[in-house]
Amino acid sequence: MQLVLVRHALPNRIHTNGSTPAGAADPGLTELGHRQAATLVGALGADAVDGLHSSTMARAVETLAPLAAALDRQPVRSADLAEYDVADPHYVPVHEMARLDPASWDRLRAGLLPAHVDVDAFRARAVAAVEAVVAAHPGQSTAVVVAHAGVINIYLAHVLGIDRPLPFPLDYAGITRVVCGRDGRRTIRTVNEIGHVAPLLAEVRATRG
Repeated sequence: MQLVLVRHALPNRIHTNGSTPAGAADPGLTELGHRQAATLVGALGADAVDGLHSSTMARAVETLAPLAAALDRQPVRSADLAEYDVADPHYVPVHEMARLDPASWDRLRAGLLPAHVDVDAFRARAVAAVEAVVAAHPGQSTAVVVAHAGVINIYLAHVLGIDRPLPFPLDYAGITRVVCGRDGRRTIRTVNEIGHVAPLLAEVRATRG
């Protein structure tokens, strides 16, 4: 089967200059993020998609919504596809991280998760969640999964046998394709396709502080 992994589009920032918001941060998309999400209809809408899946986090759910509407399909949501920061009280988009959270930015550039994350537990959860999607769509099926940079990265690292959990820079609404054989073989076809969303990614870079 063909596994199409999509990073969510641009979310809002939840960061309050050192104070801690109540509860976990779960931002939805910005206006630009919604426009990025809409590009997935043109990029994937003509594919023979058999299943739509996302994490339960708002930024993933909202990213998948335009494609789900275009295909008239009900997505399946899985909490196990959630990002490593699912319980964190802050969310800082990556293009603002160097300014607002330089320690996390340095680790991200080195391909590392934040120090508080249990990497082995996160890897086990993310890989199992992605493989559950694969198992649900055998044969010549195609399944689209909208998730997060950490989830997609750590799954790709698992497939490639890379210890570093974040080996690839992944853009908002970027598309990664993996061919999954019945024999357990996983072949990465593409990583971070962005032709469909490139002009809107340029808008993100233009706002970088």
